[in-house]
Amino acid sequence: MAQQAYMTETDGGSPGPEPRTSGLRRLLDRLGRGWRGDRRIWRRGLVLAAFAAVLALVMLAHSHIPNAIGNLGSLIETFLPWLGLFVPVLLLLALLRRSATALIATVLPVAVWLNLFGGLLTDKTAGGGDLTVATHNVNADNPDPSRTARDVAASGADVLALEELKATEVPTYEAALAGTYRYHEVVGTVGLWSKYPLSDVKAVDIRLGWKRAMRATVTAPAGQVAVYVAHLPSVRVKLEAGFTARQRDKSADALGEAIAAEPLHNVVLLGDLNGTMNDRALTAVTSQMRSTQGAVGSGFGFSWPASFPMARIDQILVRGAEPETSWTLPATASDHLPIAARVKVTTPDG
Repeated sequence: MAQQAYMTETDGGSPGPEPRTSGLRRLLDRLGRGWRGDRRIWRRGLVLAAFAAVLALVMLAHSHIPNAIGNLGSLIETFLPWLGLFVPVLLLLALLRRSATALIATVLPVAVWLNLFGGLLTDKTAGGGDLTVATHNVNADNPDPSRTARDVAASGADVLALEELKATEVPTYEAALAGTYRYHEVVGTVGLWSKYPLSDVKAVDIRLGWKRAMRATVTAPAGQVAVYVAHLPSVRVKLEAGFTARQRDKSADALGEAIAAEPLHNVVLLGDLNGTMNDRALTAVTSQMRSTQGAVGSGFGFSWPASFPMARIDQILVRGAEPETSWTLPATASDHLPIAARVKVTTPDG
């Protein structure tokens, strides 16, 4: 009788059904039963553990990977965030292999990846700012330049930079943007449209032999801003040559020198740099400017290719001006996504 006091009986006198357990708990119990008493769980999966350690080391020491052979360092840095995709694969293989060593080793790449990119997972956008800027590589072979121009103008940008302008299509862009922007200048294959007066417009020599960069002073209500527009040379990945980026790297150095010599306090760089903020080849530029996406954006803000964005090679960088919010605009007929940011024009004394 005492035993029956702790049992729930059915009408037939037999114990009732056991409480239901979740599928996840049953799976964990099954894995636990399979691992308990297994003396090999620490000896199995050593190769997986080694791979996890190497992955963590590559992410942690990416800046030390040499560029001497096929610009391997820059190639890895361009797609550095995607190395995190190896982590769930390693975790799954460690579970299938029943390796405690491999499971523990996966903590290393997880910690390094979060240290590098964890801050990008949060939404840092905020209100404020007094100048909205946008940039878009419109693609020289754009099938609908007029619509592309209207789409980016709809972003509400006060200042709009366009790259990869085909000479025969410039009148189309000018006509489509005339109703929104009173001032504009085109230098070579880049152009700048503004709601506020432009002055001191000139080409920036990025050592190419043709014009793909410019500088202008925008006289905004909050003050003067030096706006640079640049389209650095493209890079290629070739089996026989690796990541070919020598001309891009030389142009980045030249652009960095021009920006370093800029006398105005507020500086904004808009353009397609054909490289990410992680790429050490762009250090001449990135070391003296802040990425609006990194400072006040939400997520990685990948901009290329538009069909499946894998890297943010289109950039909005600032010096002096304070970034307030940064975002990616909807796709146009280009192979790049346009991006935008809102910044606050500041004074030298803050």
